[in-house]
Amino acid sequence: MHYKHPVNLDSDLTHNSLRGQFLIAMPGLEDPRFRHAVTFICEHSTEGTMGIVINAPSRITWREVFSQMQLDDASLRGQEPVLVGGPVAQEQGFVLHGRGMQFASTAEVSDDISLTASKDIIESLAAGRGPDDVLLALGYAGWGPGQLEQEIAENSWLTLPAEPEILFATPMEKRWHTAAARHGIDLSGISSQSGHA
Repeated sequence: MHYKHPVNLDSDLTHNSLRGQFLIAMPGLEDPRFRHAVTFICEHSTEGTMGIVINAPSRITWREVFSQMQLDDASLRGQEPVLVGGPVAQEQGFVLHGRGMQFASTAEVSDDISLTASKDIIESLAAGRGPDDVLLALGYAGWGPGQLEQEIAENSWLTLPAEPEILFATPMEKRWHTAAARHGIDLSGISSQSGHA
């Protein structure tokens, strides 16, 4: 299992950056890998976009990751599922967590949320030292230059401000509806045929 950033989280960003936002799949999005997906955007620049899907549990548990890394599980969270962070580089691990603790590769994505992809955070989690607000994912979602902007223009995605409560405290199966509902949007009332003639 590898832990590294696929993109430069410190690259120059425009004022239109979606970094730190939620990307919510619209009902009409046809790609089955992103059906009802909520993606937290970690990087968005002229070079492309990288995000972590936050509501797609895998069959792998934290304990299995710890075991693979030869770490004892003192976390009391070993049965929690690891997320499918996206279809790209699914052998790579990424940890979204609240701000405060720093690790070898920690990058601050927003005022409230950081991304770490180094082994030391997994060691800390296995030892039960935190951080407390945390999501562990394998893989990421990636878009080439201009690709996501085109998909948004085609009404495949909705962008909304990200909230730590949805990331870390809302049950996984409720994140898609809850993220939209916080901004007055009822996704169940949107036709899955919207945008299609």
